[in-house]
Amino acid sequence: MQVVCDGLDLCDAVITVSRAMSPRTTNPILEGIKFIAEGETLTLSATDLELSIEKKIKAEVKSEGETVVPGKFFGELVKKLTAEKIELTLKDEKTLKVSYIDSETVVQCYAVNEYPAFKKIETTEFFGIEQKSFKEMITKTTFAVAVDDTRPILKGCLFEMTQNTLKIVALDGYRLAYYTQAINGGNLTSNVIVPARSLNEIAKLLEDNDDVVNVYVQNNFMMVDLGGCVITTRLFEGDFINYKQIISSDFSTTIRVNRKQFEESLERASLLSRVGQNNLVQFDISDSNLCITSRSEIGNIRENMNITLNGKELTIAFNARYFTEALKVNGDEFIELKFNQAHNPCIITPYDSQDPKYLYLILPVRLRTS
Repeated sequence: MQVVCDGLDLCDAVITVSRAMSPRTTNPILEGIKFIAEGETLTLSATDLELSIEKKIKAEVKSEGETVVPGKFFGELVKKLTAEKIELTLKDEKTLKVSYIDSETVVQCYAVNEYPAFKKIETTEFFGIEQKSFKEMITKTTFAVAVDDTRPILKGCLFEMTQNTLKIVALDGYRLAYYTQAINGGNLTSNVIVPARSLNEIAKLLEDNDDVVNVYVQNNFMMVDLGGCVITTRLFEGDFINYKQIISSDFSTTIRVNRKQFEESLERASLLSRVGQNNLVQFDISDSNLCITSRSEIGNIRENMNITLNGKELTIAFNARYFTEALKVNGDEFIELKFNQAHNPCIITPYDSQDPKYLYLILPVRLRTS
């Protein structure tokens, strides 16, 4: 293998595929990046066996071939060569010479035949969605997935696909988030569970534009085709929780709040709750006022803000972090908080929406009675 390419293009491709490298593994080859030189392109790929990323760049291929380089070292090297032309020459099966200006570096490579094959998806089943919309959906749901291994299925997001819409659902047993978005054609009408880690890496590669990206699903894999970059992830197998049965449609207390003011009040109130390490805040809803309080051994904070109340007064408590994380990904000026009793979950939706695009559900914390 002998190939010449632009240093900036090579650096960008290495950074992109490195997102799929395994950070902690007992198999050293999964810390590598595979290079394939053929035709007029150099293809780079990396995988941790769950997530795989492949990116192609233009190159002058003098002789075709393939190898696997140590990803972390090679990435640090090419970051310092972005302004140069770089020549890669495979001297033998395990030695790659990297030439630039009047200098060179010799890299010891892994055995290419031991590297896992890149999963190829060949199917006509897909949906199309604008990149910025897909990125927004991921950002506004994945924060609510489980982070421990108690219920592995909850470390993924449910994709509910119809011919016209995509709904992404995430929950961890204490809160739930879903977001619905129209899609740009396609023929997928099934449900799959996608690892949240894979979705977060996909979101980092999506642009904030209206370009449509196609998403393919075949067997237990999903592929996102960004043109010169392809991301493939293994899907979780199993049944997702029947989340619809925990979402009420009738409420005895509904309030309208200014989202930004609510978020700022919560952040101030949670300062003490973090000191006390319980992260508990209490809501006292009455007439046109929402009083948010928190207490610890060093003091207490009381925040008051104007609201519009429809229904009964209520006292209820929550983990403040669950609210602040939901509010941080929300850009609406006003939102609605919907309640029943102090032991029932709170529902957050857009203000005055009969068919909300998004919904957040948060379970309350039981208040101690003296």
